[in-house]
Amino acid sequence: MGLDGAGSRYPAARRLLVSTVMGFCTLLFIDTVLASNAAVGLSGASRETLNIPQWLYIATGGAAIGASALLASVVTDRVLIHTVHDWYTLVPTRATIRTVAITAAQVIGVVGLAIVLYRGFTGPQIPTVNVALILVFAGVRAGLTMVVYLFGNVWPALNPWRTIASFLTNYLPTRTLSYPAKVSRWPAVLGLLLLVWVETVTQVNKQPALLAGAILVYTVITIAGAVLFSPSTWFINVDPISVTFRFYGQVSPLRWADSGLTFRPPGFELPESDFVSESADIAFIIALVWELTFSGFVTTTTGVTVVKSIVTIGVPPLVLYAVLFVVGYLAFLSAYFIAAYIARRIGETYLTPHILAVQFAPSLLAIAAGYHLAHYFGFFVSLSPLLVTAIATPFSPPANPLVLSLPGWFGMLSIAFILIGHILAVWVAHADAYATFPSRMQAIQSQYPFVLVMISYTVISLWLISLPTASPAFVS
Repeated sequence: MGLDGAGSRYPAARRLLVSTVMGFCTLLFIDTVLASNAAVGLSGASRETLNIPQWLYIATGGAAIGASALLASVVTDRVLIHTVHDWYTLVPTRATIRTVAITAAQVIGVVGLAIVLYRGFTGPQIPTVNVALILVFAGVRAGLTMVVYLFGNVWPALNPWRTIASFLTNYLPTRTLSYPAKVSRWPAVLGLLLLVWVETVTQVNKQPALLAGAILVYTVITIAGAVLFSPSTWFINVDPISVTFRFYGQVSPLRWADSGLTFRPPGFELPESDFVSESADIAFIIALVWELTFSGFVTTTTGVTVVKSIVTIGVPPLVLYAVLFVVGYLAFLSAYFIAAYIARRIGETYLTPHILAVQFAPSLLAIAAGYHLAHYFGFFVSLSPLLVTAIATPFSPPANPLVLSLPGWFGMLSIAFILIGHILAVWVAHADAYATFPSRMQAIQSQYPFVLVMISYTVISLWLISLPTASPAFVS
């Protein structure tokens, strides 16, 4: 007799078995469940300090990336590489199902925006019980972003500003302006950097009313711009949130096609994609990598100590944060372009450094995805009870909010996520090289500068996640 039959005969035993398994899983993943009034946002994305020497796992991370590059260099069969990256499977779906899903997502997006604005202004100004902060940071900043690069980009359907702007342009007499082609996606680059700056140096991740005010300003600007320049132009070139999800979505295994849903291994479509074509695209991808590095630094005890030490000599805190932010970003950007210049020299090719930079830039998205997962996975898990409660009862904040306290070993997952992202990036760069250069030696040698940059990123990120976290100095 099967399990179903046994369960029907012995319901008490079945309940005991299920309870035991669930209890074991809870103890395995969660040490304690406690009430907390900690702020939701970057300062709340805490990580456990790892009980191993820093030099050991930093060196291990760098060695792992170097070893993966050597391993990728052994795979020199172009047909094999092309076959692996061309494989996909199609999951047929009905057009009606897709239409219903998109309509439902649009409604959810608009209703969610309305709730965030309303409860941000009128709800309790306590981070862990205000639905606005929980939905924005735990739901979108952490959870939805992970969904986009782990599964597929659902943001075009959820995007409330696109839904509203499309409605206005379809049913109201509007006249669109011509978007200057030379501007490219630079507004999205500046917008992303500005959003990160505001998130880091202001109280938007702790004060619901301030967050709602910022979102209201963003809403007005976004809808007005989308109506003036057309929704498709605005959300492809200007809106930093849409561009972020679009770029992260390039790593995802699932894509919508005319005949259904396609699946291929994560990141395997990056070598043949053409969404990166200009310097602005490269700058945006580097910004995705840098913003997580910067936020990771200023929310550590080491970063706080450095900031306090420099401020004591008379440098204003906001000026210092601005200098660190801009200089660090330019250093990351310069390192990548220098790698492209060196790759041209050692690859002995007539291709310009700009062409090589464009060709290899998609591989960095795997790194950015790994960074984000390492930075926000524990944060998302710990705040998942708050998120579920906020979605279920957005107008009834809980009297005793629950936050999960993660076990010490959970921090090891951050190392794994970073290394997986970098190894995937090395493989994508390897496939890019063989798609670009006719000679095998050119393809192998051209990867060395980019792998060196990736190793540098790995060492920095692994060092940051090992440090104890703290609220940013002078701005928290």
